[in-house]
Formats: sequence, C-alpha cells, structure tokens
Amino acid sequence: MFRIGHGYDVHKLAEGRKLILGGVDIPHTTGLLGHSDADVLAHAIMDAMLGALALGDIGHLFPDNDDSFKGADSMKLMEEVCRRIDAEGYTIGNIDATIIAQAPKLAPHIMAMRENIARVCGTDVSQISVKATTEEHLGFTGEKLGMSAHAVALLMKKKFFLLN
Repeated sequence: MFRIGHGYDVHKLAEGRKLILGGVDIPHTTGLLGHSDADVLAHAIMDAMLGALALGDIGHLFPDNDDSFKGADSMKLMEEVCRRIDAEGYTIGNIDATIIAQAPKLAPHIMAMRENIARVCGTDVSQISVKATTEEHLGFTGEKLGMSAHAVALLMKKKFFLLN
C-alpha cells in the first residue's frame, strides 16, 4: 500500500545556461548543463517517484538521444511522471528533497520551488519538502563545478488512502 523511492541527479555548471531548480529561474552567473533544462531537483524527484513504482528512471522515459526532449521544461516532464503514478493508482504521501550546491544561496527560492512541485504533482505544498546545503567547499559541488540533488518519495495506494 506504500511505496518508497529514492532519486539522485547531478549536472555540471556552465556559462550561458539558465539555472532552473524546481521550475524556478534563479539569477546566477552559471546554469546547469543538460539535454533538457537540467533541473537537477526536478530530475531527482521524478526518479524517486518512478523508482517507488519500479517504473525505471527519467533517462528511460525521456532519453537524451531523443531530440523531442532537447531543452524540455522539467516541470512538464514531471506532469507526465505524475500522470503515470496516477494511472498506477497511487498518490503522493510526501516528497523530501535536498539540493547540494555551494552557490547561489537558495533559501529565498525554496518556497517557490515547493509550490511549483506541489502544483505540478496535484498535491498540497505541505507534502513537499525542499532543502539546500553546501559541502563546505569540498568535492565538485563545493568547487562550484556542478550541483546535485537527492529525493525520497513516499507514494500511497489511492484505494487505501481513500478508505482511511
């Protein structure tokens, strides 16, 4: 009746790219490099949701060798993931995600990220947690070479959820 999934994603930082996290365009000198908009937070969350139901990952669902996904808005991709979860008879219990980035400061943007994700997933913002941390200048994120994100999703069978 309950399914848990974990997601992880990483993208390199590059000049000339927008920094999009949780569907929020964040002013910064660099952005994330990827086939789509490279929203590392959205990608980790989608992988967690897909993983909870053993539906593969976003690389399988939205392959980077398919030009129809080039520059894709990850929030639109998340809509498709949520449709698939719904079709399987599940709903979101909660999502907990952490962005790992040395810069920029993300605290001012966290609520907008949570609201975007909740809206796309058709759930209440209280069920979406987004946090940000640094790695104290260690590793590729600490050296400002890239960003990563982890996410955990709890999905609940709708039939069970509606009966209780």
